[in-house]
Amino acid sequence: MRANQTWITEVTLLGFQADLVVECFLFGLFSLFYFFTLLGNGIILVVICLDNRLHTPMYFFLSHLAIVDMSYASNNVPKMLANLVTQRRTISFIPCIMQTFLYLAFASIECLILVVMSYDRFVAICHPLHYTVIMSWRVCTIMAAVSWIVGFLLALVHLILILRLPFCGPHEVNHFFCEILSVLKLACADTTLNQVVIFAACVFILVGPLCMVLVSYTRILVAILRIQSGEGRRKAFSTCSSHLCVVGLFFGSAIVMYMAPKSQHPELQQKILSLFYSLFNPMLNPLIYCLRNAEVKGALRRSLLKERPM
Repeated sequence: MRANQTWITEVTLLGFQADLVVECFLFGLFSLFYFFTLLGNGIILVVICLDNRLHTPMYFFLSHLAIVDMSYASNNVPKMLANLVTQRRTISFIPCIMQTFLYLAFASIECLILVVMSYDRFVAICHPLHYTVIMSWRVCTIMAAVSWIVGFLLALVHLILILRLPFCGPHEVNHFFCEILSVLKLACADTTLNQVVIFAACVFILVGPLCMVLVSYTRILVAILRIQSGEGRRKAFSTCSSHLCVVGLFFGSAIVMYMAPKSQHPELQQKILSLFYSLFNPMLNPLIYCLRNAEVKGALRRSLLKERPM
C-alpha cells in the first residue's frame, strides 16, 4: 500500500484566502506589527545589557523572553508576509517541518520562562531576605538553560512522531504557517498517537505551569496585601500585574487553541489564535513591561541621555 503512495515534496499555505485589497492591507499591518516586535524586544535586550542596574535575575529572564519572542515571530511571520504579496505560496516539505519544530520549541520555552519569572517574583516578594541566596546567578543560569533544553526536547518528540508518518496529500495547509495540527491533516495514516501526545504535552507545558504561576501569584498577592509601605505595595503590584498580563495573554490563547473544544470553523479559529500568540503577543510583551515598569523606563531614559551629544 505504501509503495503506491506519492510522497509530497512541497505544500501550499492557503493563508487568509482574502481578496487582493485585503491582503495588501494585512501585509502593511502585519509588517508594522513585526517591525515593532523586533524593535521593542531589541530595545529591551540592549537596555538590559547596557544598564548595570538591570543586571538582576528578573531582567535576566526578561532578556530571554525577548529573545524567544523575536525568534518565535521570525519563524512564522516572514513567510506569512511573503505569501500575502505573491501568488506562489508553496513551501518545501522539509522547511515546513522545521518551521513546525521551531514553533513548538519556542512556544514551550516561552511557557517555561514565564513560570521561572513568576517564581522569581514569588521569591523576591515572599522571601526578600533570602532572595540573593535562592536566586543566585548559578541558579538563574541553570533555570534558563533547562527551559531552553526542555523546550527543544519536547519539540523533538513531536518532530519524531511527525516524521514517522507517511505524507501523501492533500498538498494544501489551511493556515499561514506550518502549524502542527494543520500539518497532521496532510498525513495519510492514523494520527491518534500524535493527538494524544499533543494533549499530554499541553497538560505538561500549559496546564501544569499555569497552575504553578497561579499558585505563585496567589501567595504573592497575599504577601503584597501585608506590605505596610504604600510605595512598596504599589511597586510590587505594578511589577506582578505586568507579568500576569503576559501570562494571561499567552497561556489563555494557547489553551483555547489546543485544549478547548473546536468551534464550527476550526481553521479560522486556529488562524486567529495563532496570529495572536505569533505576532500580537510578542509585540505586546515589551510594551507591557516598558510601560508598567519604572526601572525599564528609567534605564531607557538614561541610555538615551548618554547617546545625546553635549
